[in-house]
Amino acid sequence: MSQAAILIVPGRGNSGPEHWQSIVEDLLPDTRRVQQDDWDHPALDAWSRNIDRAVRALDRPPLLVAHSYGCLAAAHAQTAFGTPVGATLFVAPADPQRFGLPRSLFAERLARPGMLVASDSDPWLSLEQALALAAGWGVECVNLGHAGHINVASGHGRWPLGEAIVESMRAALDEAEFETAQAPRHPQRLLGTRPDAWRAACGAG
Repeated sequence: MSQAAILIVPGRGNSGPEHWQSIVEDLLPDTRRVQQDDWDHPALDAWSRNIDRAVRALDRPPLLVAHSYGCLAAAHAQTAFGTPVGATLFVAPADPQRFGLPRSLFAERLARPGMLVASDSDPWLSLEQALALAAGWGVECVNLGHAGHINVASGHGRWPLGEAIVESMRAALDEAEFETAQAPRHPQRLLGTRPDAWRAACGAG
């Protein structure tokens, strides 16, 4: 069986060539980007429908790798349109209220598992709000510590830890370890490492 595809779901402004999402797209096979009509003016319904169309064009459920506003659109696609993803990695979601969206819109549990990677120094979303999003979606939340918005500005161009998480989640998807809708209780096991090693890797990458 072939590997599950990886769909990169950037946030507002798209992810430039030095962003970790673009590097993952270049490095990992069968990885492609969901394109949006207007990268500078996110529209939840339009962005979510484009994600839905990209997923349904594939022959098997993919792994979504979303960042910032892309996280909101990735979650909304699943709850509003039943987008048949395999799993989702949410990295540094944006605060819905910054875009005039009620947080209650993102409180519905997702049918498929995932992981939310957050930071306690993210200017776009507090850790408390990240935990609330994760709880609403029914996914595990991992705090990378002082990692900003987990983008180029915060030093996350080439991001080895992120690449390892993506590869581990795809491997788990390929091995049918995500067959149930129950999110993994201990996400650090996806990397076969300890929580303190996650933090160390974040600081190094």
